Amino acid sequence: MIIRNADIYSEDFHFHRGSVRFYRGRILTVSREEIEPDSGEEVLDAEGLDLIPGMTDEHFHGCMSYDLCDASWEAIQAMAKWERSQGVTQICPATMTLSEESVHSIVKTAYDYAKGQTADDEARLVGVHMEGPFISPDRVGAQNPEFVHLPDADFLEKLEDETHGFVRIVTIAPETEGAIDCIRKLSGRIRFSIGHTMTDYDTAKKAFDAGAGNLTHLYNAMPGIHHRKPGPIVAGWEHGDVFAEIISDGVHIHPASVRTAFRLFGAEHMILISDSTRAAGMEDGQYELGGQPIFKHDGAAYLADGTLAGSTTSLWECCRNAIRFGIPKEDAIRAATYNPAKAVGILQDYGTIEKEKCANMVLSKKDGTIVRVFSEREK
Repeated sequence: MIIRNADIYSEDFHFHRGSVRFYRGRILTVSREEIEPDSGEEVLDAEGLDLIPGMTDEHFHGCMSYDLCDASWEAIQAMAKWERSQGVTQICPATMTLSEESVHSIVKTAYDYAKGQTADDEARLVGVHMEGPFISPDRVGAQNPEFVHLPDADFLEKLEDETHGFVRIVTIAPETEGAIDCIRKLSGRIRFSIGHTMTDYDTAKKAFDAGAGNLTHLYNAMPGIHHRKPGPIVAGWEHGDVFAEIISDGVHIHPASVRTAFRLFGAEHMILISDSTRAAGMEDGQYELGGQPIFKHDGAAYLADGTLAGSTTSLWECCRNAIRFGIPKEDAIRAATYNPAKAVGILQDYGTIEKEKCANMVLSKKDGTIVRVFSEREK
């Protein structure tokens, strides 16, 4: 197929009018000139439309009444189909704070599913984000405190060996016993993300120096910035090479704080995430997250005591919200495409529209309405 006359979000993070040719799931040509079709080749005129890379959500739990922690192929398939329909063509769903036995089963199930994944109408499952159990018992948020566990490097190493590196990100509280050593030992294999933590500035700095590279849902479940206690946010900013996740659903973070984060870290270090639960795509009502009841109402999910318990939206909508909040369109798209693909370690195939990369792309109107999603597999 050839897509002509599109405004293509290019590898320089700007839009340029051009054409794209792709075949059997791979991009063959990207040109600012019109590409002439071969005999029988399909041509799609995208005049007035944007063509952007398919988004990567590196942190969400579920949607459409399903959750990664269901540890079933049925759940993963339903999640992958819905995410693709929302312009998210690569997914790295998150576990919850559960027993190591449960986490092992969840990751192994996801890995086995991904090995045989071939459907065109599903987002590609590229890995798992372990959001727990190696977190602070004093900052669990909507996680289950019953299963909080000290960092276990041996468990992680064994799991990585068994699933050939399928654990892409691990959220960790650096102040817990053994956390810094765990980060130092495995940071070459796993991307550690500081979150669900009570850490101070100095300890966070040690974690980043040891190899941690992310902040899990910035602002949420971590100390804020204080002029005498700068905390993990300032430590991450000062390090200079840390990605900051942020939930721009309009509930978790005030728009001014979203703008502040982008200005502080720069567009090159921001990652938009949905942090969605199984309530995403569903009507208001009661659902479940990590073994605890949650309630969807007023555009989010909450525990019975009113604690925020993940979002009920998609990454596509979070990107639209960020733009509505005042983030430049090009910066918001980068934070939902290139940056997460880089953080998760899949940039060789995804995250930009370039020759030889996977043809995972989204065609949309200028107002952000999705027209068509491309995510063909190689045959």
